Amino acid sequence: MGKATGFMEYTREKASERNPITRIKDWKEYSSPFSDETLSKQGARCMDCGTPFCHMGMEIKGATTGCPINNLIPEWNDLVYRGNWKEALDRLLKTNNFPEFTGRVCPAPCEGSCVVAISDPAVAIKSIERTIIDKGFEEGWITPRIPQNRTGKKIAIIGSGPAGLASADQLNQAGHSVTVYERSDRAGGLLTYGIPNMKLEKEIVERRITLLTQEGIDFVTNTEVGKDITAQELRSEYDAVILATGAQKQRDLKIEGREAKGIHLAMEYLTSTTKSLLDSNFKDGNYIDTEGKDVIVIGGGDTGADCVATALRQNCRSVVQFGKHPILPASRMPDNMWPEYPNVFSLDYAYAEADAKFGKDPRQYSIQTTKMVMDENGDLKELHTIQMEKLKDENGQFFFKEIPGTEKVWPAQFVFIAIGFEGTEQPVLSQFSVNTKNQKIDAKYGEYTTNIDGVFAAGDARRGQSLIVWAINEGREVAREVDLYLMGATVLS
Repeated sequence: MGKATGFMEYTREKASERNPITRIKDWKEYSSPFSDETLSKQGARCMDCGTPFCHMGMEIKGATTGCPINNLIPEWNDLVYRGNWKEALDRLLKTNNFPEFTGRVCPAPCEGSCVVAISDPAVAIKSIERTIIDKGFEEGWITPRIPQNRTGKKIAIIGSGPAGLASADQLNQAGHSVTVYERSDRAGGLLTYGIPNMKLEKEIVERRITLLTQEGIDFVTNTEVGKDITAQELRSEYDAVILATGAQKQRDLKIEGREAKGIHLAMEYLTSTTKSLLDSNFKDGNYIDTEGKDVIVIGGGDTGADCVATALRQNCRSVVQFGKHPILPASRMPDNMWPEYPNVFSLDYAYAEADAKFGKDPRQYSIQTTKMVMDENGDLKELHTIQMEKLKDENGQFFFKEIPGTEKVWPAQFVFIAIGFEGTEQPVLSQFSVNTKNQKIDAKYGEYTTNIDGVFAAGDARRGQSLIVWAINEGREVAREVDLYLMGATVLS
């Protein structure tokens, strides 16, 4: 597993990134891979640890620890260190259907639980993973794997995000005929329209969709269940159906002035921007343009950061991101010990860009919006806020308390609400008459069966908003259960 003394001889190197001021002028990926020589040293840092926590995916205190798809990380780290790239690719693909996605947009919980990270910066697992798969495509090692035999069974998958694509890939390789239905005009789900180009260029997604098509999977876009095709039609035509529609019901902000023009849900902003970029390089004007405007993003997560980065590329006048929680500590606190996911301060790509352009981090912490104010034309003109204090009650439960005298007025012509997702959109669920629980499809993890025979559920539609690696995990596992349901035994693991 790497060089025995590598973790003592080599330090972790940060993946190279394009200059922030340069990259906000285009929509290309902001990061670039290491050289082979550098990657060999980074792979050498992987220890011969007795228990490689990096690939033992689990949840601790509600956060992901290690890799949920159980990537064989020490094995391909060692192979990269030795220069055996093709063998490293073979090991990577044994557990991960789409390393080109996870190597770019996964938050890398594997690195948080890396044994090296107990006392030193973790092994650069994510960068190594991305380079392995990119080299696989560049060298022509990845070619269509067309199944030699077909079972005669037909499966419909509703939703083409990572869970739907992973289940489609697995079931197709098992010999079943798979059709993926997507209501948008392009396949990929949030990989296409929810993640901006600068994090995941769409050529990468399209390349994988093309490969899956060549392998025999049918993609039907611009088709919404309940509108263009009914659940009854799907159940009569297919032997099994998988619901992998994601958790796309966005959480809104019920507040005074919400009806003002200029206030949008985050995904509306991100989706319209990406679609216009792909359709016409923005010539069609079918997107929300923040050029020359004051922008406020409400919500401190990754989606909010993507809104910040998007506004910067549109040449906004200013951008601020509100978060309700206090600033994170520089290092792990006593209640956040290894191997838990490290809740520590970091400078995400969007914040580095805002700092480079405006000279400051755009994030505001422990802040709450109290109302939004419009002008005489109904256009948003300002936000009112108050600072909050996070306290703990006698039962150990946290709560937030307003701090009098900290009221502030912020100029704003655009606000993007990025406070998460409530669950699965209901129309498709009512079409199939599946039971729901907490606005998610009621299907047990590991089994994925709904109350309707032959109808399965996986991914965010079942578990709620989560990580791409959990979506791939569930896509692979539901494929195994569907194969078992159809054949009485399964060839999938």
